[in-house]
Amino acid sequence: MSKLNVEQVKAESQGLRGPLPSDLESADAFLSEAGKVLIKFHGSYEQTNRDKRGAAAKEYIFMVRSKLPGGRLTAQQYLAHDDIATRYGNGTLRITTRQGIQFHGVVKGHLRDTIRDLNHALVTTFGACGDVVRNVMCCPAPSDDPQRVVVQQIADALSAATLPRTKAYHQIWVDGEAIVADEDDPLYGTTYLPRKFKAAIAFAGDNCMDIFTNDAGLIALFDDDGTLAGFNVVAGGGMGVTHNKEATFARLADVVGFVAPEHAVDVITAIVTVHRDFGDRTNRKHARLKYVLEEWGIEKFREELRARVPFTIEPPRPMPAFVVHDHLGWNRQGPDLWSIGIPVDSGRIGDVGDERLRTGIRAVVQQFGTDVQLTAQQNILLSGIRTADREAVEAVLEAHQVVTVGQISGVRRNSLACPALPTCGLAISEAERVLPRVMADIDQALDQVGLPGLPIVFRMTGCPNGCARPYVAEVALVGRSLDKYLLYLGGDVAGSRLARPFLDLVPIGRVAATLTPLLAAFRDDRREGEGFGDFCDRLGFDALKGLVAAATDAQPVG
Repeated sequence: MSKLNVEQVKAESQGLRGPLPSDLESADAFLSEAGKVLIKFHGSYEQTNRDKRGAAAKEYIFMVRSKLPGGRLTAQQYLAHDDIATRYGNGTLRITTRQGIQFHGVVKGHLRDTIRDLNHALVTTFGACGDVVRNVMCCPAPSDDPQRVVVQQIADALSAATLPRTKAYHQIWVDGEAIVADEDDPLYGTTYLPRKFKAAIAFAGDNCMDIFTNDAGLIALFDDDGTLAGFNVVAGGGMGVTHNKEATFARLADVVGFVAPEHAVDVITAIVTVHRDFGDRTNRKHARLKYVLEEWGIEKFREELRARVPFTIEPPRPMPAFVVHDHLGWNRQGPDLWSIGIPVDSGRIGDVGDERLRTGIRAVVQQFGTDVQLTAQQNILLSGIRTADREAVEAVLEAHQVVTVGQISGVRRNSLACPALPTCGLAISEAERVLPRVMADIDQALDQVGLPGLPIVFRMTGCPNGCARPYVAEVALVGRSLDKYLLYLGGDVAGSRLARPFLDLVPIGRVAATLTPLLAAFRDDRREGEGFGDFCDRLGFDALKGLVAAATDAQPVG
């Protein structure tokens, strides 16, 4: 479907209904072209099993994504997700990099049941995809601290304020009523946004949200007495790139200003309206807010934003340097309460071989009634565990051979990967399925140069759209062709500096060998407190290319 037609489909959809009701009643395993566009707003993508390409008939499957502000679920909500994965999905749950849960392998005939069952658990999929504000991210660290409680409340309020007003979602998926009515949506109108809009809330000093990769975000600042002073506001970040299209690029968000707590939701909503009114509606590859910021400049954007709000946007306030807390392992939640963060490779919760991760997590949630938080690093936190139950929780995890944070390497702990093949229609190369192999090769290289366990922020995607945020990693692989990748270097641990393309068409089997001479040089010339990405940025790419010239047959970029 052409780019122009997407706008037309939205405008003519009667509140995101379009042909979806009739498509769902059709005996076909797939949707109409307009249906494929509109179902995204309802939290699903039509896909095909690309492992079965060439078969007599395509195998149509759907991804369904839940929308969970801050990645938070009650025990019962998590168990409902787990039940649905068995009943309608492929037997796994996948934590997204935006703190949601995806089901893969759902067939069209089970879409209504999947979404209805989630709704009965008080979970929605509405707005998890599509040209609207997506899931609102927030630091997931479970705590009884009033500071964290109030910030999560703002995340919930922002999610509610940016939910589309149409009743189509409940009519199509929950109530089953064929009622068509035009609702007035003051935020989205009839054509919604030019493209998706991502928002997040971080705490000053902790960038576990990758706050600068978002279209808009809030950074919570507190007074000396612990009172929430307000938020630094950021805008204009985004990861999506198209290979060989210089007009597309990754961009970090700018710090726009500071607002009081009571204006946090309204300032983000106002930024959404700037995107709505000035985003490119003719070229979807140029339709993100980051291009508005890049072309206008920060001062013009501030001027426009100030004109849209009745309150004062102050200059940004000083804030501490960012680090990243992944919240893994045991962490105190409150008096006599703990949480445990469990690493999940690529966010895929399943039972594979001896490690029965999915069954083990379910057992803990059922037995101890733990709440669940999902992290932007695709890991899971189980919270509300009493001190007296810690050993029992550990025993359940051990009985299921669940790997805990003390058993994994530094690079594995800091890795992300998108699903890529076989489900994503945009994937050029593998990502999630080959990540363990790449991690093993890199760990071997680290052992070889005498840096065992070195923590490196590593990310891998099957295409350049950036779903696993590769462009802020210290090392990243972005799918270029079958089994070959564009290697990025030079981002920082805190997610505050962009990585740059270093070598093109690196075969997957040569990644570790390509990095080995750089790791050896890092070992010999490392400065105090310097990460590997910092070293690459300091040394410069010309020097780095000289180090790898004899070790790789990939062609340098630029």
